[in-house]
Amino acid sequence: MATPTEYEKRRPSDEKTQLDFQEILHDMDSGEINELAVVAEGEERTTWFVWLLVACSSISGLLFGYDTGVISGALVTIGTDLRDGAFELTNTQKEFITSATTLGALLGGIVAGVLSDWTGRRPVLGIADIIFIGGAVGQAVCHGVWPMIGNRFLIGVGVGLASCIAPLYIQELSPTRLRGRMVVLNVVMITLGQVIAYGIGAGFEQISGGWRWMVGLGAVPAGLQLAFLFFLPESRECLFNHPFLTLAGDVNVARVLIRRGNLEAATKIMSKIYAYAKPEEVELKVKVLQATVKQSIEVANSTTFFQRFRNMLVDGVNRRALILGCGMQAYQQLSGFNTLMYYSATIFKQIGFDQPTAVGLIVSGTNFIFTLIALKWIDQIGRRRIMVWSAPGMVFGLVLAAIAFHYLTRKTSGFLVDNTSYPHSWSAIVLLSMIIYVASYATGLGNVPWQQGEFFSLEYRGLGTSLSTAMNWAANFLIGSTYLSLMDKITPAGAFGFYAGLCFLGWVFVFCCFPETAGLSLEEVRGVFKGANGGRGGFGVRESQRLRKEKKEIKERRERGKGSGTPTDA
Repeated sequence: MATPTEYEKRRPSDEKTQLDFQEILHDMDSGEINELAVVAEGEERTTWFVWLLVACSSISGLLFGYDTGVISGALVTIGTDLRDGAFELTNTQKEFITSATTLGALLGGIVAGVLSDWTGRRPVLGIADIIFIGGAVGQAVCHGVWPMIGNRFLIGVGVGLASCIAPLYIQELSPTRLRGRMVVLNVVMITLGQVIAYGIGAGFEQISGGWRWMVGLGAVPAGLQLAFLFFLPESRECLFNHPFLTLAGDVNVARVLIRRGNLEAATKIMSKIYAYAKPEEVELKVKVLQATVKQSIEVANSTTFFQRFRNMLVDGVNRRALILGCGMQAYQQLSGFNTLMYYSATIFKQIGFDQPTAVGLIVSGTNFIFTLIALKWIDQIGRRRIMVWSAPGMVFGLVLAAIAFHYLTRKTSGFLVDNTSYPHSWSAIVLLSMIIYVASYATGLGNVPWQQGEFFSLEYRGLGTSLSTAMNWAANFLIGSTYLSLMDKITPAGAFGFYAGLCFLGWVFVFCCFPETAGLSLEEVRGVFKGANGGRGGFGVRESQRLRKEKKEIKERRERGKGSGTPTDA
């Protein structure tokens, strides 16, 4: 007789566990998950293992922020270094240098998710690090405009890969209750990277050739993450050939083991994540994991990439998820924020600040501080609510900037003219308006779009996040490559007024279409689209609120049952 495995020894036989599992299967068919049946002891405590993975992955965010922020200080200190010491950079050349990064990021964003489905998350992050290192060194040693543009494009490819994969990788590892916060941690690192970039820019501003140090130092964090990647789990093993839709924080490493039939190893992995859970609770987690991936794996194995791409557009649920993902990413960039990151030092120099890079540090510091606020509250307040509340602040800040620029530039016919003395009072109001705008942006729009992976089902997530990230960089490219020209055509006041109008339209989109996903497992978010409008489908704004309310009531009954020592029914 064969000796029973450790997995079989721990296999629960009580009727309650079996009943719970049947309830889960029933709820999956209806598009909802009964979390009472999948709650494990100590699940509210996140283990050091998860935090370590998130911290290492978030270095990608630091790189993203640094390499997009450093160009602002570099543009005002390059001087004649790239034109044989004879001429300053023209506005067109500045736009080319800036937009080259965005164009590269667009390419990287398109291929990132799909490539990671094939190779796994870790190799893609490693490729991004190598590209970061090459681009940083290449920028530091170049002596011409076109080599600089080429290296900025190379950096952009790395930024595109990192911006897509890092939040997706983190999201897949995160517990439901902390999923938003952990993805925001990546955004915190982006803003920290921008602060560091502005700080280094201010330090090297008065040094001849200091811009070369600014761009070259981007290789340092890339090298560190490349070394750390050897200690991260291989995402190919974690993701079962496809990104995993977490259920209350189940880490993906168990999925491939389940597919291979190695339930004992899968159970050990789950026990590591749920270190405080009872054996029967871990067993139930493994069973739920099997059930949740079954349908998605069947779809993935029976369809080609092009069939899934077609289904993404034809299927109503997938299409609505794609509209939300792409819509939020377009909103983020069309608000004009990254143009402020790219050109803030240039603007501050034109309106009379003696140390424009140092003033830009105030703006990037505001971005960092208010992103920390989002880190604290995004899961408690909710994605939708934080967007609805913060977007009007963006509109106000941009309108105030438009008014300030109008009065600031009256003596120069509405346009900014170099070496002109402008009233310091209006220059200060321009700075204040940008601080208000950036604070509002960092609280909501800077974070929420990167929760995009919540909308897509298992078999479509790599493709969906790639398309959404590509939309981000396409809109970024459009705004970044036209910003200075737009200021020349319709004046700075007109440009900021235009961005204010776009921000208002984005707020209307959020108010009408964006469902609340905080506190819902990724499977439940998917069910929101299916269950909206009485099962007819929709964006699920009301359905998400209904489901969140039901879950809250279930949790309260469960807590009351614990307090009284008597079980409660879900």
